[in-house]
Amino acid sequence: MSVLEAKQLYKKYVLGELTVNALDGVDFQLEKGEFVAIMGPSGSGKSTLLHLIGGLDNPTEGSVLLVNQPLSGINDNAATLARRHNIGFIFQFFNLVPTLNAEENILLPIIIDGKDPNDYKARLDGLLELVGLSNRRHHRPDQLSGGEQQRVAIARALITKPSVVLADEPTGNLDSKSGKIIMELLRHSCDKLRQSIVEVTHDPRAASYADRVVFLRDGKIVEEIILEKKLPFTHRLRKINTILERLEQ
Repeated sequence: MSVLEAKQLYKKYVLGELTVNALDGVDFQLEKGEFVAIMGPSGSGKSTLLHLIGGLDNPTEGSVLLVNQPLSGINDNAATLARRHNIGFIFQFFNLVPTLNAEENILLPIIIDGKDPNDYKARLDGLLELVGLSNRRHHRPDQLSGGEQQRVAIARALITKPSVVLADEPTGNLDSKSGKIIMELLRHSCDKLRQSIVEVTHDPRAASYADRVVFLRDGKIVEEIILEKKLPFTHRLRKINTILERLEQ
């Protein structure tokens, strides 16, 4: 079952006399419980695609359906509500509120939506256990490592049980050890919670945790591969690197 479907997405930016085609007729689909990585050279359209399927921007042409409801072409208030109820975001730089502790940051989407945080206590406790921060729940961001802050951000993205989680370079600001922990957490949430995830990354190691990798170049999807779970990590990584090397030629 598709939770997200984008059809013939075009995004054009006019810069003086220059028109830039950031996306050029992209079709994209995400299934329930699927983990997809989006890769490509700088300027290939990765971030633009993530912004469009996340309702942060509207396409010049084309449409986005999120759980069978239009996400593109609606007014700002409707788009905000659709994002709030259906999408969890994970950012490269965590975007935590520095004056709030870990559990308060996780509960922030609930509070913004006007719901009672006490109704989410069991969900909060389960997520803190999932991300390994049960004993750090009262620590503020400046008392947590970068990897721990990103784990808080993951729990925050999952607290509302969103249809889709969008991760923008989730390991880009972390060392390799912390990045591995974050990717294992995302993979675990996909397998255990049936969470649907789209990750934009430049890191082949991060992409190797996905079920499917989509490669962009010049605003178009130029290649796509399925990563079978039974494949060893080194084989998955080799498949990704082979395609990246070909795209850079």
